[in-house]
Amino acid sequence: MPIRHLSWFSIVRLGTVQLCLGAIVVLMTSTLNRLMVVELMLPAVLPGALVAFHYGVQITRPNWGYRSDTCGNRTRWVIIGMGMLGAGALMAAFAIPLLEASFWTGLAVSILAYALIGLGVGASGTSLLALMATATAERRRPAAASITWLMMIFGIAATAITVGQVLDPYSHERMLAIVAVVVAGAFSLTCIAIWGVERRAGVQAAPVAEPMRFLDGLREIWAERAARNFTFFVFLSMTAYFMQELIMEPFAGLVFQMTPGQTTSMSGAQSGGVLLGMILVGVAATGLRIGALRSWVIAGCLGSAAVLAALVVIATSGLRPALLPAVVTLGFFNGMFAVAAIGAMMQLAGQGRDRREGTRVGLWGAAQAIAAGFGGLFGAGLADVMRTALGNDASAFGTVFTIEAGFFLASALVALMVMEGRRPPARMGLVAGE
Repeated sequence: MPIRHLSWFSIVRLGTVQLCLGAIVVLMTSTLNRLMVVELMLPAVLPGALVAFHYGVQITRPNWGYRSDTCGNRTRWVIIGMGMLGAGALMAAFAIPLLEASFWTGLAVSILAYALIGLGVGASGTSLLALMATATAERRRPAAASITWLMMIFGIAATAITVGQVLDPYSHERMLAIVAVVVAGAFSLTCIAIWGVERRAGVQAAPVAEPMRFLDGLREIWAERAARNFTFFVFLSMTAYFMQELIMEPFAGLVFQMTPGQTTSMSGAQSGGVLLGMILVGVAATGLRIGALRSWVIAGCLGSAAVLAALVVIATSGLRPALLPAVVTLGFFNGMFAVAAIGAMMQLAGQGRDRREGTRVGLWGAAQAIAAGFGGLFGAGLADVMRTALGNDASAFGTVFTIEAGFFLASALVALMVMEGRRPPARMGLVAGE
């Protein structure tokens, strides 16, 4: 059966799945992280280690991609993964009151919860991206990446802002009820959004009778120079990107005495900045063909480094009115860099050997997950060390932001060397199913 490329409507439906992924994950990486550090007064390295563990579990992404390449049904893995993610999120929320009542019991539940979260994100996210890379026309891939990631960031921003409004006055019971509503809504919406898309696109092939062994397939992908170079760039840039993830809300709470609702809303505003940056690149690079994807990546990395330097000044000077604009601007440059890199990934995923899109996407997803875990844990651990060594929260977080800025500068240099400077294809078809 010939492939009937995804229409724009189908691409938006798949983007809805990314929206649901973002809506659940933001509660785990931002809100619950802040509750452990500020309300429960636990060291930042603990939630940092849990989030790093969930990223470490995602080293299984190449295997999930390989399974979706060979089983003939990517939709099944998307839904199974979302179910695991939702179950893990509920367990992680339940672990917060357990940590307060019995630390070791709460820690055991948290470890199991974050393992499920990592498996769920890996299975669902990798299979979804592989489906898009397989069924999306090449000229549409940069725009498809922009649309789906815009929807994911919208889900993150909308969830963070909404939860921030209803979380105060804080109680464990209120938090558990909110997480349950988000999880139930996200799982139901995922099933509705993805059902039938793969079958109508004609890419729901029969399972491979004698599939190549997973490690052999992975070696073939690693032998591709473009895939190998891009993996290195993903690791370095994502390390920079995720260094701030676990410390931004604790930073605002400890340095500027903001409440849980205020810091959650601030995270939502930062995600709104990411959304704006992604829109700019999606329209300018893939619609108006202004600049190559590499140029947008470099601009986003350099801008992120400059804003992080400004955050150091804001922290040490106590300029609270400047905090929110700076955080939103940081999100804006992060969004520019991220969506351009994702667009490049979508283009590269369909190149090379046939029926390896899932494995290739899984390899880059694993590099991102390892970098995210390392970056988040490194940022949180360094914040703890600096707070103890310097005895000043503002200076401690300022040190972390300075090092993160250095990683972004290095990422810009690597992008200049390893990424292609060509523009996306000029024609962006608008006919459904074209």
